[in-house]
Amino acid sequence: MWTYPEIDPVALTLGPLQIHWYGLMYLAGFAFFWGYGSYKAKFSEHWTADRVGDFLFYGALGVILGGRIGYILFYDLAHYIDYPLDVFQVWKGGMSFHGGLIGVMAAMWLFARKMQVSLLVVADFVAPMVPVGLFFGRIGNFINGELWGKVTESSFGMKVNDPTLNMVVSKYPTQLLEAFLEGLVLFTVLMLYTKTPRPLGAVSGLFIGLYGLFRFFVEFFRQPDPQLGYLFWGWVTMGQLLSLPMILIGIGLVVWAYRKNRVMNP
Repeated sequence: MWTYPEIDPVALTLGPLQIHWYGLMYLAGFAFFWGYGSYKAKFSEHWTADRVGDFLFYGALGVILGGRIGYILFYDLAHYIDYPLDVFQVWKGGMSFHGGLIGVMAAMWLFARKMQVSLLVVADFVAPMVPVGLFFGRIGNFINGELWGKVTESSFGMKVNDPTLNMVVSKYPTQLLEAFLEGLVLFTVLMLYTKTPRPLGAVSGLFIGLYGLFRFFVEFFRQPDPQLGYLFWGWVTMGQLLSLPMILIGIGLVVWAYRKNRVMNP
């Protein structure tokens, strides 16, 4: 069994300024997006390195605002009504992928209008780069010591101090499982899939469907948010409820894309 190393969430202190690992993980994800996106733009008929940089501004706002607002609305609205200033404490975590996805979709829609292209042209270009950002985000969750899985005696468990139980227990490190599945595995699949041109919308559909499937699976090991618990039947979580439509939409989008058969390189 592993033991959680109790990492200091503050990476660097410069006088009154504290730089948190969680924020650095987001910066790492944005940096990868710019670097890999600029490389991909060389082979695209619609994108340039400058456009990638412009979209990064839109996308970053969508991720941060959407992720924070989504967490507040989906997971802990009552707390933020009572403590509204906590809304700004993003370094403590409290970001929702599904909210961030909505924010990024809004950013892609606005940018597609600016480029005067289909929303799917933007989405198919952006989708393969998102998993690496998810990877860094989950590593940030791990460093923060949040979003642990259920208590387990499995060899996959990690010993961690649980302040609510006031004792050391073994829990699934679901942050690392998500970093692996939603980050590394999903990135690898999309990178290989996009080596040849695909029908418009197929890449976006594959991303949405696979993310939803991976997240739905991980939720079986993840401890539900204490303020919500299980929503139905003693096992359905909010994460699963939000991921199920993604699976269905992803499958539908891939089927639609191949029926249209508009093969293109975004």
